[in-house]
Amino acid sequence: MDAHQPQLENPFGMDEQCTNCPGLCEERTNVVHGYGDVGGEFIFIAERPSEGADTAGIPFTGDEAGRRLQWILGELGFVRSEPDAAKPDMQNAFCTYLTRCRHPDRKPSKNEIDTCEPYLNAEIRMMNPQIIVPIGQRVIESLAMEYTTQSPDSFDIDEVHATTVRGRGFELVPMLELDRQSDADSEAFIEHMTENVFSRDYRQTKGRQSR
Repeated sequence: MDAHQPQLENPFGMDEQCTNCPGLCEERTNVVHGYGDVGGEFIFIAERPSEGADTAGIPFTGDEAGRRLQWILGELGFVRSEPDAAKPDMQNAFCTYLTRCRHPDRKPSKNEIDTCEPYLNAEIRMMNPQIIVPIGQRVIESLAMEYTTQSPDSFDIDEVHATTVRGRGFELVPMLELDRQSDADSEAFIEHMTENVFSRDYRQTKGRQSR
């Protein structure tokens, strides 16, 4: 895997025909690996692909949840395309999931998350971002042991939304699940990033020099 590959879609060339989780791969439309700027400082992680992302094969596209995140990313200067773009024009940020396949009727099991973890770990290690944005309760619980000094059950996503959590070599800025966010929640996240994260000179220091 090459951290300097120019494409946004699955830039690390991960297995797009993965069959590690039979209960998921039999139901999915696409394996949805990460998308974005591998030189970015910010990585946004949700639990699993939405229905729109499963259909398109691109994270956070094809539905209202994707449009909300693309709008947030646009307000933060990470996306230069419209919120309903099929392939967002992204800079200094990367979007991915705990699990890469969607079951239409249930959320992934713990075993499926654990099986998929090497993909996420590889993306984070290759990128070495400054800020991790866990989207939702299950994501922050899954990342807690590896990337923070706190236990998984110490986090309540409703309480830590739009705050900064000190981690082990990273900082985490948790976000409510996209389908639970109000406009006020989204604006609170944007405000925290703008006033408390970007003010520390994170913004645009590692993003691509050209696109």
